[in-house]
Amino acid sequence: MVVDTHSEVEPARSVRARGKKKFDFLPYALVTPLALFIVALALVPAGVTIVQSFFRVDELNPPTTFNGLENFRHLFADNAIRSSLANTGLYVLIGVLLSTLLGIVMAVTLQRPFRGRSVLIAVLILPWALPGVVEGIVWTGIWDSNTGLLNSVLTSAHLIDHYQVFLGQHRFLTIFAIELVQVWQMTPLSTLLILASLQNIPGELYEAAVLDGTTPWQALRRITLPLARPGIAIAMVQAVIATLNVFDQPYVLNGSADTGASLTMQTYFISFQNLDFGEGYALSLLITVATLVISLGVVRLVYRQVEF
Repeated sequence: MVVDTHSEVEPARSVRARGKKKFDFLPYALVTPLALFIVALALVPAGVTIVQSFFRVDELNPPTTFNGLENFRHLFADNAIRSSLANTGLYVLIGVLLSTLLGIVMAVTLQRPFRGRSVLIAVLILPWALPGVVEGIVWTGIWDSNTGLLNSVLTSAHLIDHYQVFLGQHRFLTIFAIELVQVWQMTPLSTLLILASLQNIPGELYEAAVLDGTTPWQALRRITLPLARPGIAIAMVQAVIATLNVFDQPYVLNGSADTGASLTMQTYFISFQNLDFGEGYALSLLITVATLVISLGVVRLVYRQVEF
């Protein structure tokens, strides 16, 4: 009997040929410029910030000298910094809670297709697309104590007998009013992130739940919210980043008043008004570390891997 070994050898040769496939440099060549740009744009300034935060950097009083932790000691001893830290904590608490809750409500509302849904989503994106400075100017016409829309409406409805000052006098009221403006900006993005998670939930789960006699509220608690946790976590992280670094809205609506000043505003005042760049670098580093720690905490608490 003659055995045809040629047919047996050919598959083995093809396997070895596939194993020795030439290395393709093209994907790496295409990605390298973008990677270098990201390094130059993000990592290099971050490295400079870390290094310079341990130096005394005063352009009006050179030279630059190493002073260890002295910049951080000055920051923690500054009453304006402590006041801004409390303000920023309130910004984060109010902004993250409100934007996430509103995002969930809007995403659940938009989950099912209906007439005009695409138009509504397009309109919803508009506040997110506006710059923070523009939003602050727009809302000035609402909060203004002399000609503001809110005072006019409340007076016409006889809920108040004279125009009120909403910004600058009471700390919590000032922060709440300013943060509503930022929530108006952040909520569209939170909605879209959560809606993307909801679109991945199979409709068969809801059909089976209806057959089992599940109410809409029970379906929301046991199906929608648990399976949307990845999107909710991402929405909360972006809200944390935005509120910890809030600058435009407080500065436009309340100026440099202590009642609404944020930590990012203090970074601007220290660096470009006092020209103490060393302390400015140090405060920027603290804000960055706080953003990373809180964001990681939110991910650990909220995020869960979902499999369908």
